[in-house]
Amino acid sequence: MSDSLNIGPVELVVLTFPGAQVDPGTIAALQDVVERGYVTLLDLVYIAKDADGNITQVDVDEDLDEVGLAILSIEAKALISDEDLDVVRDSLEPGTSAAIIVYEETWARQIASTVRGAGGEVALHVQIPRDAVVAAVAAAL
Repeated sequence: MSDSLNIGPVELVVLTFPGAQVDPGTIAALQDVVERGYVTLLDLVYIAKDADGNITQVDVDEDLDEVGLAILSIEAKALISDEDLDVVRDSLEPGTSAAIIVYEETWARQIASTVRGAGGEVALHVQIPRDAVVAAVAAAL
C-alpha cells in the first residue's frame, strides 16, 4: 500500500458466477475502477466448485491467468482469512465459481485522513444492501 497510515475504508466482497470462469465484463469493470483510482485491490482469491463438489482454489500469488484474473493489479496479499474462505467454499453451489476480493475505497482516503487529522475518526461505515436502496428510491418516487 502506498501509505498504510492514510487508508480509506476496506471491504471484502464475494462475487459469484455460474460456471468455472469469472465473467470477463466483470473483470473489465473492476479493472476500470482500479485504473480510475476509485479502489485499490488488496487481495483476491478465486474458488470454483465443479458439478461433483470438488473445489479449485487459486490464490493471488498463484497463476491467476488460468482463471482470467491476471490483468488485475493487487497491492497486498493474505488479507482474506481461512474462515472467510471456508464460508465461501461451503456456500458455493456445484457448478459455480467466486472471486473473493478485498479492496480499499481509495476515493475515501483523503476524507478519512482529514477526519483523523482533525482528531476524529470514521466511527461507522455501513454498506446498505442494494435491494433496500432500490426499494427506498422506488417508494420515494
